[in-house]
Parts: sequence; structure tokens; C-alpha cells
Amino acid sequence: MNRMLLSLLSITFINACGMDGSQDLQQYQLLEKMASEHPPLVIDVRSGGEYKAGHIPGALHIPFTSAFTTSKLDDISTERPMVLYCEHGPRASLAKLGFRMAGFKNITYLDGHMSAWRKAGLAVEK
Repeated sequence: MNRMLLSLLSITFINACGMDGSQDLQQYQLLEKMASEHPPLVIDVRSGGEYKAGHIPGALHIPFTSAFTTSKLDDISTERPMVLYCEHGPRASLAKLGFRMAGFKNITYLDGHMSAWRKAGLAVEK
């Protein structure tokens, strides 16, 4: 593979996976945005069992394994802000790559993911 193509693929992967230096959203920042007139789409990318055990109220469930093939976002604008979370972070990074490839542009992570949400004592939905 030539160096230019390898460099381009590396940059694309780094940006898609969130290793581009973008800021994660703090728990209380997310709560504020969720209560706003134009809330972000909050997506839980954990397993079905984890989602059923407790998730952020109103979060859409799209397991990270489905991020490249889901049709759940077909009617969602690719400009709409999206906040991803898993339990600790790695699965959200993989899901971000899938959503970026689908054209979504404004994707961030919940700082500390679900483990930090629970640690902060915030509401969960079952």
C-alpha cells in the first residue's frame, strides 16, 4: 500500500474514532443539552442486557456491533448532534467509526460513559 493512501486511512480512522482531541461531554452538560429545545441524539452502544439493566433516560439503543449496518438512523439528519456512550469507552469508539462512515458529523462521547453516569448518581431508565 502506498504511503499516501496509508496516511489518508490513518487520518480517517483517527478522526472517526475520536482520537482527534475533541472534548467529551460532561454528565451535567448532557443533562442540560437533553432539556434544551434541540437535544442531541443520545445513543447507548452497549449490549441489550446492559441497556435493559439501566440506561440514560431517552437513549436510543444501537449496539456497537450494529453501528455499521443499522437502519435506525435513516430518518435522522446527519447534522444532528449525537452523544455516544458505552460502559467505559472502547465500544463507543468503534460505533463512532460506523456512524461517521454513515455521514454523521457532530459526534461526541459522554465523559466517563455509563460508569461515570451511575457514579454521579444520575437517573437511569429500565
